[in-house]
Amino acid sequence: MSVLIAGGAGYIGSTVASACLDAGITPVILDSLVRGRAEFTEGRVFYEGDIADGALVDRIFAEHPDISTVVHCAALIVVPESVADPIGYYEANVTKSLAFVGHLRRNGCDRLVFSSSASIYRAEDGSPVTEDSPLAPQSPYARTKAVCEGMFADIAAAGQMRVLSLRYFNPVGADPLLRTGLQLKRPSHALGMLIQAHQAGTPFPVTGVNYPTRDGTGIRDYVHVWDLAAAHIAAIERFDSILTASAPSIAINLGTGSGTTVRELCAAFNNVVSTPLTTIDTDPRPGDVAGGYTTSDRASRLLGWTPALSLEEGIRSALEWIPVRDKMLRN
Repeated sequence: MSVLIAGGAGYIGSTVASACLDAGITPVILDSLVRGRAEFTEGRVFYEGDIADGALVDRIFAEHPDISTVVHCAALIVVPESVADPIGYYEANVTKSLAFVGHLRRNGCDRLVFSSSASIYRAEDGSPVTEDSPLAPQSPYARTKAVCEGMFADIAAAGQMRVLSLRYFNPVGADPLLRTGLQLKRPSHALGMLIQAHQAGTPFPVTGVNYPTRDGTGIRDYVHVWDLAAAHIAAIERFDSILTASAPSIAINLGTGSGTTVRELCAAFNNVVSTPLTTIDTDPRPGDVAGGYTTSDRASRLLGWTPALSLEEGIRSALEWIPVRDKMLRN
């Protein structure tokens, strides 16, 4: 069995491809390499091109008629960039996704696993969210994910596709075998900033200490990227039992179910490194919110999935990945 992974040369997609290989599934990668890395496709079936290129999608299905499912990870994902270039983001993430689904249907493929995002929730007060919580995306990037989910649900309701949307919370870490990981050298998420502060020997600023959380600092839900990949394997294997003609689309949150505050993240980091990181309390940045986390009841019930790897394991693999990344990635 083969699975087409659109965006399979990116952080999440390449990790899903590794998990497919380990599960005996052949990943067929389609990636434009606008953000993905060719190094992550070495030794794997790879087509360089755009998801909106109908002729290329037709060729992929002609050459791999055993493709059973499509995992759609192809997207632009940088929030500030989406604010500066909303047209580019809507074109890349929404318009091209609509064209892609048309190409899939033409080739007889009606099983789609969509990489969505927890950013479509407001999650401002530090409380947990479920799949039934109100949607309130706060950036053009997040709105493109919400629009795609709605668009795919409409297509599914018309009997033209079945769609499982996986709403990721905050992925961390790398493939445990270090085949792939985060390609950015200076990531802007909290763990990336922690690593940079530790490498520089400077205190890490804890931005905001009076939020309505258990220790006053912001809270997020950090899930190991390898656990996310395992959820995709479960989605592929259980797809037909989850999605039926009467229920052709559904969304599932993927997170730890407990959340981690900034202080807890720093403590976990110090449990991994030999030289402790120091912190300094500072005021919140403009636009910062308390954050939130998810419950994973639906993922457990439908996918049989619960996270298996700890935050410390995610931090450790992220640190182990850095020298591998610097050697593997040519620029």
